[in-house]
Amino acid sequence: MRIRHSTLFWAGFCIVVALLVGLFGAAKQIVKLRALRDRDPLTTILAAFGVSLILQNYALWQFGPVARKIDEPFTGHFNLFYLEYPWYRLVIAGLSAALIGGFWMFLKHGKYGIWIRATTQDRVMAQAMGIPVPWVHTAAFAIGAGMAAASGVLFGPLVGVNHTMGLDWVLKAFIVVVVGGMGNLGGSIAAAIFISLLEAYASLWVSPAQAVIVSFVVLILTLLLRPTGLFVATPK
Repeated sequence: MRIRHSTLFWAGFCIVVALLVGLFGAAKQIVKLRALRDRDPLTTILAAFGVSLILQNYALWQFGPVARKIDEPFTGHFNLFYLEYPWYRLVIAGLSAALIGGFWMFLKHGKYGIWIRATTQDRVMAQAMGIPVPWVHTAAFAIGAGMAAASGVLFGPLVGVNHTMGLDWVLKAFIVVVVGGMGNLGGSIAAAIFISLLEAYASLWVSPAQAVIVSFVVLILTLLLRPTGLFVATPK
C-alpha cells in the first residue's frame, strides 16, 4: 500500500466538510423545518426534498453535469480469495465501522444521545422531563447531515463527484431503514449488510443494474409480511 502526500489533507478535508455540512443542516432545520414540526410528516419530507433540489441545481449550474474524479489517498491492492481489492475500500470499511460504532456509543451512553432516544420514543414526555426537544431535533439533523457529508467524501474517490451522487444512496438508505425497522440502528446495519450481499450475489447471474431490483423486492416483501421491519418485534 502506498499513501499519498495528500492523505492528511484528505482527512482534514473530510472533517471540515462534515462540520460545515452539519452546521448547514442545523441552520436548515431551524430556519425551514422547525416551523413544520407539528404538521403532517409528508410536509417536512417535501420541504427537505425541495431544498435538496435547489442545492443540486445550484451545483449543476456552478460545476456542470460532468463527474469530477478525485484521486484515492491510498493506492495499491491486496489479494483476497484470488481476487484483487484496493486498499482504499478496506480503509472505507474500517472508517465506516468506526463512525457507526462511535455513533452507537453516543446514542447508548452519551447524555445527549439519551436525549435523542427519549425524544424519538415520546416527544411529549421528553419535553415534560425538561429535555429541550426543539434543540434535540436540530442536533439530530446536524449529526445526520454531517455523517452524510463524511460518507460522501469517503465514497467520492470511488465513483467521482457530481450533483446527483446522493440520489441513489438516499433511496438505498430509505430501503435499509424500512427493512431494518424505523429507529433501530442495529437493524439498519444488519439490513444494509443483508441487502448488499443479496445484490452482490444477484449480480453474479444478472447485470449489476438489474441486481438492484432485488432490494426493491425485499422492500415490498417486508412491507407486506412485516411492516415494522425484519429486525423489530411485531406489536401484538
